[in-house]
Amino acid sequence: METMKKKWDDRYARENYAYGTTPNDFFKEILDKYNLSGKILLPAEGEGRNAVYAAKKGLTPFAFDTSTEGRNKALKLAAKENIEINYEVGDFFELPLTKEKFDVAALIFAHFPPALLSSYHKKTAELLKPGGLIILEGFSVGHLELRKANPKVGGPDNVEMLFSLDSIKNDFKEFEIIQLEEVKVELHEGDFHNGVGKVIRFVGKKPE
Repeated sequence: METMKKKWDDRYARENYAYGTTPNDFFKEILDKYNLSGKILLPAEGEGRNAVYAAKKGLTPFAFDTSTEGRNKALKLAAKENIEINYEVGDFFELPLTKEKFDVAALIFAHFPPALLSSYHKKTAELLKPGGLIILEGFSVGHLELRKANPKVGGPDNVEMLFSLDSIKNDFKEFEIIQLEEVKVELHEGDFHNGVGKVIRFVGKKPE
């Protein structure tokens, strides 16, 4: 875990925003489409681009990451945009935000180590209120070939950290599927997501 923290601290310590300052396209599309409100949970939020957009849309963001440098950049971005976000640093299972209940949760390129992936998904599901919405976009198993052809598109090189339609259905099996697909996308997100990638996109609703 420490080596992962160092990796992200090193990446986020640079002046440039690693994945840019504008929100992820899919995340923005869903927030705009459904006019969501209330508290939104943002695991692995990095430098805050999605949390800041959520706050601009009237949601109350609760973000976290293992990277202190990510938090510093996120708070800097929020201050620049004159909005506030809640941002914790630490392990998901030990943070005070696990006592909260959320109206929305967004996992945007939140790729966790294989041993933790399903348990993180299930923990996220637990923290949603009944009727709450989950928004997920992450690289699919099919992305590996595209990453080999163009490393600049980014994403994990460990297939066990990637998603499939079946893995999402399994991790969120109680949820009503509003949208679930594997698609090719053209990414232009900062310095580390550039080119054609293959992603899983999921919007699910927790049973009332």
